[in-house]
Amino acid sequence: MASREQYTGGELGGAQVIRTEGDKWTLILVRELRHSPDKVWQALTDPVQLREWAPFEADGSLDAVGKKVNLTWVGGPTRPQETTVTRADAPEILEYGDMRWELKLVGSGTRLTLWHKIDRRFIAMGAAGWHVCFDVLGRLLAGKHVGRVLGRDAIRSADWQRLHAEYARQFGVATPGWPAKSAQES
Repeated sequence: MASREQYTGGELGGAQVIRTEGDKWTLILVRELRHSPDKVWQALTDPVQLREWAPFEADGSLDAVGKKVNLTWVGGPTRPQETTVTRADAPEILEYGDMRWELKLVGSGTRLTLWHKIDRRFIAMGAAGWHVCFDVLGRLLAGKHVGRVLGRDAIRSADWQRLHAEYARQFGVATPGWPAKSAQES
């Protein structure tokens, strides 16, 4: 198992936003993975695997329509948020809460697309966070687990801060006016 210190964030790419009316925008992230849709589907629905890369804990599997699952966002509200799986067409489409996942077979791998409705004030933060999660997911699927990089650990990393600033520029949004402390300052 690799350590978090060995994680280096990937380059920007495969992200866009749809500006909608109101406070929520839709963030769209696309990532090419070298693994089959079946393997990626398991990582998206199995609570044990989600705990290794996703920004939330799930108290049950997300693999079937109608399932009610409590999601607890790491570094976010500590109270679980109940969500219901509204679509689960394995291994192609998964929908719950404000998220929609699409898995498409491309060669021998998967094109993973996430649509996530996020408050527009936090769209760059969400893009940077999901970018890091996708990097960790790719390594996990390849058997090179680095552990989740979330919450304060992520925000304090130079890689997350770089991604956050680059996404903010790409989307034309201001970043929140708080200075992130480096790991040495905490």
